[in-house]
Amino acid sequence: MSADATNPAAPGPVAPAASRRRARPRIDLRRLGRAALLGPAARDRLPDAIGHVAEAHRAHFPDADLEPLRRAYVLAESSHRGQMRKSGEPYITHPLAVTLILAELGAETTTLTASLLHDTVEDTDVTLDQVGEEFGEEVRYLVDGVTKLEKVDYGAAAEPETFRKMLVATGNDVRVMSIKLADRLHNMRTLGVMRPEKQARIAKVTRDVLIPLAERLGVQALKTELEDLVFAILHPEEYEYTRELIAENASRPGDPLTEVAEQVRGVLREADISAEVLVRPRHFVSVHRVARKRGRLRGCDFGRLLVLVNEDADCYGVLGELHTCMTPVVSEFKDFIAVPKFNLYQSLHTAVAREDGQVVEVLIRTHQMHKVAEAGVVALGNPYAPPAEEQSTGDGERVDPTRPGWLSRLLDWQRAAPDPDTFWSTLREDLAQDREITVFRPDGGTLGLPEGATCVDAAYAQYGEDAHACIGARVNGRLATLSTVLRDGDTVQLLMGQDPASEPSREWLDHAHTPAARIAIQRWLAAHPAAADESAGTAGRATAGAPDLASGPSRVAPGAVDGPSPAAAAMAEDPGRPEGADGPLPGARGGRSAAASAVIVDQPRATVRLAGCCTPVPPDEITAFAVRGGVVTVHRVECDTVTRMTGAGRPEVGVRWGETAACRVTLLAESFGRPRLLADLTEAIALEGVEIISATVAPPTQQRVHHTYTLQLPDAARLPALMRAMRNVPGVYDVSRAQLQPQPQPPGS
Repeated sequence: MSADATNPAAPGPVAPAASRRRARPRIDLRRLGRAALLGPAARDRLPDAIGHVAEAHRAHFPDADLEPLRRAYVLAESSHRGQMRKSGEPYITHPLAVTLILAELGAETTTLTASLLHDTVEDTDVTLDQVGEEFGEEVRYLVDGVTKLEKVDYGAAAEPETFRKMLVATGNDVRVMSIKLADRLHNMRTLGVMRPEKQARIAKVTRDVLIPLAERLGVQALKTELEDLVFAILHPEEYEYTRELIAENASRPGDPLTEVAEQVRGVLREADISAEVLVRPRHFVSVHRVARKRGRLRGCDFGRLLVLVNEDADCYGVLGELHTCMTPVVSEFKDFIAVPKFNLYQSLHTAVAREDGQVVEVLIRTHQMHKVAEAGVVALGNPYAPPAEEQSTGDGERVDPTRPGWLSRLLDWQRAAPDPDTFWSTLREDLAQDREITVFRPDGGTLGLPEGATCVDAAYAQYGEDAHACIGARVNGRLATLSTVLRDGDTVQLLMGQDPASEPSREWLDHAHTPAARIAIQRWLAAHPAAADESAGTAGRATAGAPDLASGPSRVAPGAVDGPSPAAAAMAEDPGRPEGADGPLPGARGGRSAAASAVIVDQPRATVRLAGCCTPVPPDEITAFAVRGGVVTVHRVECDTVTRMTGAGRPEVGVRWGETAACRVTLLAESFGRPRLLADLTEAIALEGVEIISATVAPPTQQRVHHTYTLQLPDAARLPALMRAMRNVPGVYDVSRAQLQPQPQPPGS
């Protein structure tokens, strides 16, 4: 797609790539140039210049109608006539080369027709309307999708906006990106006479954008060659070293991979499994990665075995035979047939060990799986063709592989990208996340997310900007913070608040992994600068009548500004005191608190205290112990302190509940931080007719807030209803009775 792309005399990686891909012969540009200069052939026969394209196309589609290709070539040749590439070849050789790449991958006729014409609108006087009238709307759409925007109109934003336009077009027809990838591959093959700085610029864009797109679309045949070409330009010394390693290995006598391949063929023949066993050399970048990982390379590190069979069941049959007759490396086994990769890839991966210790990696797949593994979405044909049967998920999301989930998400967030620079930088970041996970929703739906995504990302993927109201999540049934990193196969239930004023926290940006989440949060913060400043460094924000949940421990008491003293703030009986501390408790009258007055003990005139470690209330089963100062402390029988004191030989005091139902209790509440949470909680408690003696709110940890309330109940029977009312407050996920550990006692106390 570049009129100034040139043909190098001898670009670094071209010769090795040609020898690796014997099934993909390189185009003889001189022959094509002569054919193009001779002009189109008679109408009753195919032009010689596209004979190689027709041959490759018929290998995949024996009954294909070649007339559209003939007409497209005639128009392209006549339109580009007189235009030359910098290499001196007629420009028509470029669209011919791009079309051959796609034909060899198995692209259908419409894609090849558009490929021949893909530069006519950009570089000649042909218009989109003319293309549409002559070849139909599908070809018109594809040509429009790959046509660049003019720098005259867009300036420096032309390149990012061109990619934005192309990605939007790809969202409706993935064949647009197929043509672009093939176009870039041919331009990268012929980049040698460009200025070094321009080579580097094009190679970096290819590395950051087009190679990840080829990976996501599953077009491995294009991706691997693009990687090698970029490697040669951006890292020439490492490329040359890798080339020498490959050449040195090729010159060694005997090939261990060939020996293992023959051994595998013998095993499968004995098992009566029809299979094709091939030695598949690694491409340059793959060898470089293995060398960095393993250090010194041995013969088996330069390639892998590929076993092709006819049926899915045969894949597992081959796997069983290999693991039975050879020594498997169990840690290397991966099943991408049962669980395909997000880019349509399916295969079994395993490895077997030779007697000399070398490990041979083995790929097992059907012929159809191999076609898709090499060509990806190109092998899917026409996305407009009616499907064999309607496919949909429970949430209505398309299961169409030509519109994968990652592409839908990309199209969603790009609409919100405020400017070309933000779009361009975010696109590169998004495409750098080259692995995807699937998480499940409780309703059976699924969410596709990049690896490393958190509950924040899941919230925005499911609810869009409504996720501002998210207050937490359950992951695999267990409560989790929004910062929790999700793993493939997790089940995620997102907890949404009821408050329409809910808003995201600036902290969420630290946990947002996807562009959609980051952009949505940043847009809200930009639109609400005052709230954004207030939220900085906090998990919850102070509101009228509620303390700032991030400002440290807060104490609230009805009718009091300062609240009780710190010594009494955390719980009713000051559980921080050692057992047997002298003196009456806060709120006690004449040595007996209102709650303790409901207890009858077998020691007359004793001061009764309800233990703060377990805060017993009727009708709890209770016991008591005498401590210093004539005080009797009452515990729930299951309290840990009871076990400790009975183990130490302390005698128990007879105790029972009296008729008075009033009691004092300490409750622990766990919540997610949100505005007005404390105000809503105190209101819920007051509506139950319960008096708040003291309350402590600890500083938030990972957006989770711990509350401790000491409450005076007029009737112990109201406790279950009170706890339910507190749990029903949005953002509160648990309320429990206090069970605190007392401090160790000094000997003889």
